Amino acid sequence: MKKLLAFLKRHKIKSILIGALLMAYYFCLPRQLFKDPTATVITSANNELLGAQIANDGQWRFPQNDNLPEKFKTCIIQFEDEYFYKHPGFNPVSIFKALRDNLKSNSVKRGGSTITQQVIRLSRKGQKRTYFEKAIEIILATRLELRASKSHILAYYSSNAPFGGNVVGLDAASWRYFNRNANELSWAESATLAVLPNAPSLIYPGKNQERLIKKRNQLLKKLLENKIIDSLTYNLSIAESLAQKPYPLPQIAPHLLQKVSQLHKGKRIQTSIDMRLQERVNYVIKTHYNQLSQNEIYNAAVLVLDVKTRKVMAYVGNSPTDKAHEKDVDVIDKPRSTGSILKPFLYTAMLDAGDILPHTLVADVPTQFGSYNPENYDKTYDGAVPASRALSRSLNVPSVRMLQEFGLDRFHHYLKALHLKDLKYHANHYGLSLILGGAESNLWDLCKSYAALSSTLNHFSETSSEYYTNEFCEPTFLASETIDFGKKTTDKTLFDAASIYLTYESLKEVNRPEGDESWEFFDGSKQIAWKTGTSFGFRDAWAIGTTKDYVVGVWVGNADGEGRPGLVGVQAAAPILFDVFDLLPKSDWFSKPYDEMQKVSICKKSGYRASPNCDDLEERFIQLSGLKTKPCPFHILAHLDTSETYQVNSSCEELSRIKNKSWFVLPPIMAYYYKTKNPFYKPLPKFKSDCLGDNAVTMEFIYPEENNTIFLPKDFDEKPNDLILKIAHSKPDATLFWYLNETFIGSTKDIHELAIIPKEGKHVITIVDEFGNEAKRSISITK
Repeated sequence: MKKLLAFLKRHKIKSILIGALLMAYYFCLPRQLFKDPTATVITSANNELLGAQIANDGQWRFPQNDNLPEKFKTCIIQFEDEYFYKHPGFNPVSIFKALRDNLKSNSVKRGGSTITQQVIRLSRKGQKRTYFEKAIEIILATRLELRASKSHILAYYSSNAPFGGNVVGLDAASWRYFNRNANELSWAESATLAVLPNAPSLIYPGKNQERLIKKRNQLLKKLLENKIIDSLTYNLSIAESLAQKPYPLPQIAPHLLQKVSQLHKGKRIQTSIDMRLQERVNYVIKTHYNQLSQNEIYNAAVLVLDVKTRKVMAYVGNSPTDKAHEKDVDVIDKPRSTGSILKPFLYTAMLDAGDILPHTLVADVPTQFGSYNPENYDKTYDGAVPASRALSRSLNVPSVRMLQEFGLDRFHHYLKALHLKDLKYHANHYGLSLILGGAESNLWDLCKSYAALSSTLNHFSETSSEYYTNEFCEPTFLASETIDFGKKTTDKTLFDAASIYLTYESLKEVNRPEGDESWEFFDGSKQIAWKTGTSFGFRDAWAIGTTKDYVVGVWVGNADGEGRPGLVGVQAAAPILFDVFDLLPKSDWFSKPYDEMQKVSICKKSGYRASPNCDDLEERFIQLSGLKTKPCPFHILAHLDTSETYQVNSSCEELSRIKNKSWFVLPPIMAYYYKTKNPFYKPLPKFKSDCLGDNAVTMEFIYPEENNTIFLPKDFDEKPNDLILKIAHSKPDATLFWYLNETFIGSTKDIHELAIIPKEGKHVITIVDEFGNEAKRSISITK
């Protein structure tokens, strides 16, 4: 050490120069050798190529791959640099021979560059091939050998060498010329690619075939002579033909590729996609597209999620349509009108809040809220229908009435908690139409919400009846990402497990599309909770279904928003949904969350908790919050004569002859529609004529609604059609007297309907029954 210090003191200038040279040598090699843009590449969960998007400079240049196939590695070393593993970055013998031959011929006859030198030349981008440039390459090559391993240097070369045309790098060349991964290439194919970078502008598949096959066979001969391959392999290899033209790269998930490109441009991303499933779902969409396009319906999207991992298994952003019909638009994340697809969330919220039980009767009668007049799809009414059946049949009127009862702001809060990002406005902006498609959402958010509900049920059953704090999280399409569901807690995240389970039990009863109606009789393993939706004007058709393990979401429509007849959820989207579920493994049904449920006596006819007057009971498990619901309001204790023909009381019948019987009684307007669908419904018998103290009489308008504006169309004789007034009375045989603007216009008995032709303008309709009860309606008439 002392001698070194003494030398440095004696030779300061030399020491400084040597130090400067060493520093220059150390820093002479750029930290990043290659800065060229690369293609965006996505692979499946098993690392199979799903698709690639060309680099910004128009080159098919995949991101660097450090894993080289052994066959290609052997071929490139044998062809380009036989002493690659022995030299320090340059080969003096090769350089001497190249210099000798080139000087003799007074031209460049051969090169003496090693693979390391070629990496440097590729990184320096088209520098002139001079002796000075060669010296720079040698210096930089030795520096590269000190910094990188031999395998890394080979990876640099194979990822950045030109392979003809706009193909750069082994991975891109393998797919472009042989339509498969480089690991799957034969010896002949590997040898073909190994000789291409030597003269990529002169020879490549489809150009100068004779020269290419000659160079390939020379390399194969060398492999044989060096005993790398045997004679049988050699003979089979030279018999292989060359590719005639480049193949297009796979585009198995093009819309997912678009999404990845926006987030990870120029990267190689391993996704969570199941390649076999993706290909089969693509085929399902193509098959249905061919049918739907005949009805001028051109776009469709499918998303498949794994409930347990919350990973994307299949992603079809659009149908294989054309540019005129927006084939490149990824519909999965685009806002569309929701139709009825939000109804299960309202049903779950009402169960969770203890506002209803699964089979509670809800009103299904003509309804008007201000100027808003919701209607069922088939324009009919049931009078009263179990809430679960209203959901499974997707009845609009009961849903709107349930929303009005539950509270618009309250439900809007629940939807915001689901993180539906397209729900951008306050509750009053949407109004009660929120439940029928007044809001917008997208397939991604809706599927993640259904997956969160299913996962909540699964986790509750798998743990000690616990929930996870981050259940309503974003799904992922990245294979490397693991979802963090948060911490365990005894508090529900949003909905309790029982409410979700009971909702799914209702959704399991949804009628399947035509041709699949008898599913429940022959395939008990395919129990699916599913819901459809159709937006106003037949612009969007939805179908989303879930099992214990998977969520499948389908949207069908036109990207430009054009509506089409037949574009309804059950006809257009549901068949795709079930075709996709047929591709997935079978799933068991959800476990019943007993810790969140209790068995109670339920009135069979009304679905409410049984009251003392209910005579037909059944034991059912309900959610714990349902214990606070009121008992059945529709059963009364009727006092009848012995023949059960009349109601009586002590004023007209001896107590010993009065028969007390439970009777199911609906309000008049509900009863009016209910009896048309339920022929065994019996109204309360009327009171015996000599009895005193009749029960209270009720009557309700069926039509028109309050403050309705009514247009009276004209017939062929230019005469306006009649306006039919209808009313429901608790005593149908009562006589009713009708008035228009205080002018008597007629009376009715038994059937309370009256036809009138009022003048244009505002009118007040008044009805008085024989007992003095009165009902009024204000309307406006236009012609």
